[in-house]
Amino acid sequence: MSKHFLLRHLPALLVASLLLNDISSVQAQNKPGKKWFKGNLHTHSLWSDGDQYPEIIVEWYKTNGYNFLALSDHNTLQDGARWTSADANKSGAEGLKGYIKRFGTNWVEQRTTGGTNEVRLKTYPEFRGLFEEKEKFLVLLAEELTDRHLASPIHMNVSNIREVIKPQGGTSVLDVIQNNVNAVSEQRVRTGQPMILHLNHPNFGWGVTAEDMLPVKGERFFEVYNGHPGVRNEGDATHAGTERIWDILLTKRLAELHLEPVFGLGTDDGHNYHQFQPKKSNPGRGWVMVHATDLSAKSLISAMEAGDFYGTSGVTLKKVERGPKTYSIQIEPEAGVTYTTQFIGTRKGFDPKSEPIASASGTPLRVTHRYSKDIGVVLAEVKGNSAQYKLKGDEIYVRAKVISSKLKANGPIDGELERAWTQPLVP
Repeated sequence: MSKHFLLRHLPALLVASLLLNDISSVQAQNKPGKKWFKGNLHTHSLWSDGDQYPEIIVEWYKTNGYNFLALSDHNTLQDGARWTSADANKSGAEGLKGYIKRFGTNWVEQRTTGGTNEVRLKTYPEFRGLFEEKEKFLVLLAEELTDRHLASPIHMNVSNIREVIKPQGGTSVLDVIQNNVNAVSEQRVRTGQPMILHLNHPNFGWGVTAEDMLPVKGERFFEVYNGHPGVRNEGDATHAGTERIWDILLTKRLAELHLEPVFGLGTDDGHNYHQFQPKKSNPGRGWVMVHATDLSAKSLISAMEAGDFYGTSGVTLKKVERGPKTYSIQIEPEAGVTYTTQFIGTRKGFDPKSEPIASASGTPLRVTHRYSKDIGVVLAEVKGNSAQYKLKGDEIYVRAKVISSKLKANGPIDGELERAWTQPLVP
């Protein structure tokens, strides 16, 4: 049966899943000819609620050692005519001064409308050529699909998108997520454009629970770490942290729902580029390292879909080898810094029971349920610059977390240590 027949006759979501690798059995290796590329997939500019011009932002990432960047403004692409007040926008008069100083009056377009000085925001096709270099730096067109259900914010990023997608809405949080996943899948199949979709910061506004994400088909990436100070990665006494959510998703999807695993990303969700301080949403806090054959959207997305990447807030890894029976990590050490690697997973025969969390009056809360301690246990802990875990044969999955002794510079949480999160090995 040909691919063209499938494209004409099967639903978009099913086709998208057929076009992807069966990554539940594909494990990332440090293969010859591959390189590590550093990138961020969640960034905002004056095209939505960021406080800086896109060219200034892109240059910051390039000069700070990144290889690729996705500019992901809310429900828009950097395309078409967009003018912004030079004084009233989030960059303000000082931002305009810096913009002109860096790029010159021939590049910066201004006009006066009704007594207001305005600046034209440059489009993605205009500014990408200033920065892109073969095998050195790539700019991806992206959108943060910004949706909600009742009081729950639901945000999803689409990187390497071709056309803007409107928020799809729905009758529940799950329905909203699935409807947006389906819209992205439809565009990907229709255009042939490789794209990557990920769920953003589930704990922002406590919008998305593990139960909301569990049955979603075609959504395989989420932010286990987001550097925005308001997204509450760690959860609290009532709300599960993002790592706990990840372990619940992996366990239940693999063992009970027979769905593909979910992979964890690091992002910074930058909005603020003028003042760098913990309570600002600054760039440089979280990113992904992708092990790909070349610096192209197709290669990066293919590697990520195979789980050949890790998320990090500062720790750099030399090598990640998964499977079939051994999980190995090699760390790029810093002088004076120590490392602890935790291999985390769930074993077969785990206690599957869960219970909803209720308020003091007994009303069930819309939060992730409490699950057995059998889910997401530390299978082994190794200190040093390298670590290895040999599977016992009863693991449903194994993932690794590397914890550094180094405090994160400008971290959004007091006392936060640099970490890295690798993708699950599924035997």
